[in-house]
Amino acid sequence: MRVIHLFAVIVVLWLVAADCAVAQTGDLTAESAWIRVVPGSNVASAYLTLRNRGNRTLRVTGVASPLATHAMIHETSLQNGQSQMRARDELKIQPGQVVTLSPGGLHVMLQGLTRIPAVGESVPLVLTLGDGGLVRVTAVVRPLTAQ
Repeated sequence: MRVIHLFAVIVVLWLVAADCAVAQTGDLTAESAWIRVVPGSNVASAYLTLRNRGNRTLRVTGVASPLATHAMIHETSLQNGQSQMRARDELKIQPGQVVTLSPGGLHVMLQGLTRIPAVGESVPLVLTLGDGGLVRVTAVVRPLTAQ
């Protein structure tokens, strides 16, 4: 009986961990989400991979997190040898496309942090889609040196 109980606990923990790593609503899957906090500031960046498993273009039109008073999709690019960042109103993901938000490119900018999260902490993110759908994903805080 103890073995069955232990097995059940392991399965539940595995399912909870899997839920944190991958979130899916309809055709959009969000996975491998993580956050990097800039020490001494009230901003952080979130990174993740988005997969459109459907047959229509999806639009991510907003981002929210209880960790920040403001969140938005940003894109970093190199212009005349200078790194520049600009906000994106929406992020279009074509059918079958995988979009990776990563350091030095697309990312979620979290501004006005309500507190400084610790490395290893899990932080909820909510992506809003153009059709009103929501994708909830949990991002793990990594050290500043993480790539």
